[in-house]
Amino acid sequence: MKDVVATDATREMLIRYAVQYETAAFLDGDPSFWMHQVSGVENQETMAFLASCLSYGSRKQFMPKIAQLLDWSGGDVYNWVRNGGFKKQFCSGDTSCFYRLYNNDCMHNFLCATQQLLADFGSIGGYVRSCASDGFGAVQAISSYYASKGVSVVVPKDTQSACKRVCMFLRWMVRSGSPVDLGLWSDFIDRRSLIMPLDTHVVSQSVRLGLLPCSSASMSSARRLTATLTSVFPDDPLRGDFALFGYGVNNE
Repeated sequence: MKDVVATDATREMLIRYAVQYETAAFLDGDPSFWMHQVSGVENQETMAFLASCLSYGSRKQFMPKIAQLLDWSGGDVYNWVRNGGFKKQFCSGDTSCFYRLYNNDCMHNFLCATQQLLADFGSIGGYVRSCASDGFGAVQAISSYYASKGVSVVVPKDTQSACKRVCMFLRWMVRSGSPVDLGLWSDFIDRRSLIMPLDTHVVSQSVRLGLLPCSSASMSSARRLTATLTSVFPDDPLRGDFALFGYGVNNE
């Protein structure tokens, strides 16, 4: 299948929307807001990761759940996880619902796995740095770690799916010089190697704009869209995430 090339008109529109929407105002109502509410690299990484993992479904439903985690942690989410403080809220075997597919037992297992990662590597960044040097490698590393711990509800078990929330988390961690993204890992992962966070909404927009030839929300499609966006934003293809957000706001 041949690579897709954006038309000149589409390129100009995407560049315009990227400039318009990648501002501090973007944080309002977006899950990236929460990583800006804590201080210190370890806290920001951990808060960002938990926020990304809960970011599916309706924002009106998942944003309060992320806020609840931050409240329970007392603003020190890194130590809340590393020291096992989360076990006061999430008990093993408790099947009552926390958020949609995540019950309390599921959250307990997920946070126990994260606790072990922090104990072994010091931080999420420490783990990723130890085994990945590019965006796709980082997605694989995160997926494989949680799969090895038997946690596949919260984090995808492999990279067959688009791994949208993991890719979004990596955008937050890697892209520097942004009023939204933190750029904490920009020294060991090149932002040009990041993969576009892809869900059915982004797929439909991309097909409509001629950026994708088909409507499959897979890792293959995510990488194809990223390649197309690289032709628009050669040094920073995930600026296209803000551009497509702007397109959605203005055309739907």
